[in-house]
Amino acid sequence: MSPEQSESPDTPATQAGPTDGGTATVLSDKPVDVSVVLPCLNEEQTVASCVSKARSWFESARLRGEVIVVDNGSTDRSREEALAAGARVVDESQRGYGAAHRRGFADARGDIIIMADADDTYDLSDLGPLVEPLSQGYDMVVGNRLKTLSPGAMTWSHRFIGTPALTTLLGLFSGSRLGDSQCGLRAFTREAYERMALKSTGMELASEMILKSARRGLKMAEVPIPYHPRVAESKLNTFRDGWRHLRFLILASPSYLYTVPGVFLILVGILTLGLALPSSHGIDIGPLRWQPIFGGTIFLVVGMNAVLLGLASRIYTTARGDTKEDWLLRLYRRYLGLEGLFLFGLFLMVCGFGVDLFLMISSSAGSDPSNWVDIAAVAQSLIVIGANLLLVGVLAGVLEAE
Repeated sequence: MSPEQSESPDTPATQAGPTDGGTATVLSDKPVDVSVVLPCLNEEQTVASCVSKARSWFESARLRGEVIVVDNGSTDRSREEALAAGARVVDESQRGYGAAHRRGFADARGDIIIMADADDTYDLSDLGPLVEPLSQGYDMVVGNRLKTLSPGAMTWSHRFIGTPALTTLLGLFSGSRLGDSQCGLRAFTREAYERMALKSTGMELASEMILKSARRGLKMAEVPIPYHPRVAESKLNTFRDGWRHLRFLILASPSYLYTVPGVFLILVGILTLGLALPSSHGIDIGPLRWQPIFGGTIFLVVGMNAVLLGLASRIYTTARGDTKEDWLLRLYRRYLGLEGLFLFGLFLMVCGFGVDLFLMISSSAGSDPSNWVDIAAVAQSLIVIGANLLLVGVLAGVLEAE
């Protein structure tokens, strides 16, 4: 946004005034161009500096802005410091980085929303390069800290392991080409915020924003930003927060959680059965004898279950707008549906019971049952897979109806 887009320089969007209950934050009626949202948990040493820097940028850029500090349960003087510096303070009782940011986003009045931190690690005195791409048609701009780090600003494990690993996974799952997916300094339009429909309450909010932006067709840009060491103690828990990111990415990507491993296991199962069936007595490997029939049927059943769960998950996530149709969902909707899965499952179960009946009759007629172990194992697999097709067909029908 350029200076010409604003009619007047920085006009504080809030003012503090006394009430019977103490100090309150009162909204003005003036429009707001930019809202800066700062989550805060015991940041009394730095929050005022962050607010002042953001407000000074509003003035220099001749923008009407507001700084929203979201108090996430501070027990120090963070709230008082933020109010004194000119921020609007709102409370969020649910602890968490994501919960605090989402509360601030919901309360923001600006056409552009900037998210940052109240720990003074980001330079809020010059946010022009961050918001400039928004005027060029981009929906969200993410900072990149990795090439401009100040000494001691980031631990080596986060710099060389955690951040690159999560960035790589996000690129794989979403197609994003960002170099620093975990940077907490971002700018986005109000429309982009509404389209993202954010739900995360923890640090995984950073990954959710990238994943949903990519999958919903939002244009993203990346700009280098300075990053400085924290003054107060970090609230980040490496393993807990890292796991929350990984957990979110896995659950939001059913193809990688279910479908891809499932197809692989099905292929392994078919290959193993192909080796097992010609030799009913197993395969001799030196002095040992391997019976691949049982491994093959297990691989086949587990693989089919994974693919079916992937289908159900894809129906659900696509309905929520978190994913798009993949080849499996298109196949289901075009050729199968609830009725198709139901009939196919019923057919496999009938085949399995039919083979079992044949083996029972053959055994009663004097045939050696040990010669039919491999065929019996395949028959049981058909029954199990058929039953799962029936059940998942009903589940898929319910999800489609919703």
